[in-house]
Amino acid sequence: MKLWSGIVTPNVQASRDFYVRLFGCNVVFESDWFVLLELGGGEIGFLLPGLEAQAKPFRAPLQGQGMWITIDVEDVDATCERLRGMGVSIEVPVRDEPWGERHFVVLDPNGIGVDVVQRRPS
Repeated sequence: MKLWSGIVTPNVQASRDFYVRLFGCNVVFESDWFVLLELGGGEIGFLLPGLEAQAKPFRAPLQGQGMWITIDVEDVDATCERLRGMGVSIEVPVRDEPWGERHFVVLDPNGIGVDVVQRRPS
């Protein structure tokens, strides 16, 4: 078995560009209505809304709230500085959590919070 997720959004191309440019995701499949990205063995898809060929539960677009995406990195400080240097807005600055994570947050083109995390021994 394998778990992966998809997001129904009108921002398919912008989502592709965001994750490829900022995090180096690999494009597994791409069309004008769907893109599948891979990073570190995990996959995420972006699908246009309102496609009659899709089952009804996959037609309405996500509103950008109530979910998050996590990207694990080796050096969260270096990643934050690299993204800041690219002009990316940092929504939550780098901080340490008591459970051992050091992280920061950016927003993707769909308004989804992307938690960029370095896991460290607590």
